[in-house]
Amino acid sequence: MRKQTNLDRDPLGTVQPLSLNVVAGGAGFIGSHLCRALLDRGESVLCLDNLQTSRPSNLRALEGQPRFRFLRHDITQPLPSDLLRLAPRITRVWNLACPASPPQYQRDPEHTMLTNVVGTNHLLRLAETAKARFLLTSTSEVYGDPEIHPQAEDYRGNVSCTGPRACYDEGKRAAESLAFDYARMGRAQVRVARIFNTYGPNMDPGDGRVVSNLICQALRGDELTVYGDGSQTRSFCYVSDMVAGLMALMEAEIDGLEPVNLGNPAEMTVNELLGHVIALTGTRAPVVHRPLPVDDPRRRRPDISRARALLDWAPKVPLAEGLEATCAWFAAELAAEPAAAGAAG
Repeated sequence: MRKQTNLDRDPLGTVQPLSLNVVAGGAGFIGSHLCRALLDRGESVLCLDNLQTSRPSNLRALEGQPRFRFLRHDITQPLPSDLLRLAPRITRVWNLACPASPPQYQRDPEHTMLTNVVGTNHLLRLAETAKARFLLTSTSEVYGDPEIHPQAEDYRGNVSCTGPRACYDEGKRAAESLAFDYARMGRAQVRVARIFNTYGPNMDPGDGRVVSNLICQALRGDELTVYGDGSQTRSFCYVSDMVAGLMALMEAEIDGLEPVNLGNPAEMTVNELLGHVIALTGTRAPVVHRPLPVDDPRRRRPDISRARALLDWAPKVPLAEGLEATCAWFAAELAAEPAAAGAAG
């Protein structure tokens, strides 16, 4: 993994000069899939990532491509002058730069908040300078522990501004405010996606989210951890569907002054998800229950009427198909762990 690209040497080579996507957080779970999809569409990508929680292995298959470059950078810091000089070539700025799982974003809450606020502002200024379109990946967490079900974009949420999740929840709400203020002032073309639970290959096996937790525990033969009684609900969207929604939103000719929910409206309990994982893996490991985390939402299901109307978008991948692909990917990753540990030693 290159730590830094020498942008002075025309990093995009012979690619058309006005076709550059800057993807912040591009080494992360969803970001790496987005980079791949943009490259498959024939576009050029400059991935920014500090690798704090992202996995460099997510980019391994992309690094040799002539239209892809990686720049290690933390967006809480001012953007490098070399990058700013590329502004005339930048047409799209994608902000996916923030840990999304509670254990990760709570590990350094100050950095999480600054990534959402200071980092978003840096990227908005880049989009303004470049006259590029800007997309913020916000989150269903802006709805908190919702009192309205399902959650539509006009619901203002039930968020604790003092709890351990506030660095992420309130950080994303502040990032949205910044983005919409830039849009209202005519400083940038803005798109805001509120992402609901997403799963698929390239997830970090140790990120602490329910899908990765249960699948990895089942594959290892470990106890299966369920927080609370398992009756809380989530709506799981496969990553290819999510990336298709993000790309459709970025290209949509809309005013951009309203957020758009992206997620799968098929709601299920954590216990139902557990049943699917057990059936797929054949595990006989016992299930253990742990206390429900503070401010953990009891129900979550997106109203995607706006996405259907504006983007003609809805998820296509059935849960059974998506979980099978995800299990197969995790199985390969976990099988490689002993070899990687041996090589490191």
